Amino acid sequence: MLKSLQAKHSALSKTEKQLEILSTGMFQDGSLPTFADKIKKVGTFPLQPRKLEILQINVGYMCNQVCAHCHVDAGPDRKEIMTVETMQQILEVLKTTEVNTIDLTGGAPEMNPNFRWFVEEASKLGVQDFIVRSNLTIILANKKYHDLPEFFAKHNIHVISSLPFYKREKTDKQRGDGVFDKSIQALQMLNKVGYGKEGTGLKLDLVYNPSGAFLPTDQKALEHDFKKALKEDFDIDFNSLFAITNLPISRFLDYLIASDNYEDYMYALVEAFNPVAVANVMCTNTISVSWDGWLYDCDFNQMLELKVASKVKHISDFNQEVLQDRNIVISQHCYGCTAGAGSSCQGTVV
Repeated sequence: MLKSLQAKHSALSKTEKQLEILSTGMFQDGSLPTFADKIKKVGTFPLQPRKLEILQINVGYMCNQVCAHCHVDAGPDRKEIMTVETMQQILEVLKTTEVNTIDLTGGAPEMNPNFRWFVEEASKLGVQDFIVRSNLTIILANKKYHDLPEFFAKHNIHVISSLPFYKREKTDKQRGDGVFDKSIQALQMLNKVGYGKEGTGLKLDLVYNPSGAFLPTDQKALEHDFKKALKEDFDIDFNSLFAITNLPISRFLDYLIASDNYEDYMYALVEAFNPVAVANVMCTNTISVSWDGWLYDCDFNQMLELKVASKVKHISDFNQEVLQDRNIVISQHCYGCTAGAGSSCQGTVV
């Protein structure tokens, strides 16, 4: 049914097709409750923001990898790159808000030609937590990236790195041949300059995404297994592991449909819905900024082109007071953030 729905709406853009699948025609019997109806029943509709704490900034979709689960559809052929002008607008906003966390993402954010300039300028603003989300292999992709561990350490960057698994087979299956070995080498380079080591203050966290159509298991148990295996096999240390649920959008939605797993996966998310997780979903304390400056409630809404429901929609017009008075835009993919222990870019929320 889903494949025929895609064909029927062939004139739509990919994003429009995905929104159509998420919002209508998902199940022949119409049995899946909407996320809006679900949170109405637990008294949390409409979903509204709390105090803004995190500015998550996507500086471009270009990446040296093409990962099967990537919700950004990132890859070497993507041309969307944040300009210096937009970066300057963000810096002005950071000077006038109480945001305590900057979260740089991509693609591979390091591939933006102005990445280092922006990090240097933003570091001067004294935020509590400056995150760069690195895919690790970028450090080895080209000689110009080899000194990234030293650059990160110099600016006290909190590095959050994706590692699908602590075994080669599962990692390479999700990310491509040779990715595991390069990731291990990059982690060792980060350890060498102090990342993940006690007493250095240099934080190195890992991100785990399931490799198939299933939810992640217990985050603490996964962290224990990762730490044990990486230490014993490669003498690698890291601080924490974040288990993130794959949301049914972009490449992962394509995979679910192609493998006939979409309905089962959506039912699994709905059955695992946790009302306690709703209060702490990341969209309540985060604003996501796209490479071209548009504002979204979260990175996932950004990929579906669901801009904030506010008069202020672009970083150039940023007004925290106006943005605070809005309802958060939701759709069926939001079930992914409220399943089980919940899911955010910082891992579980319960």
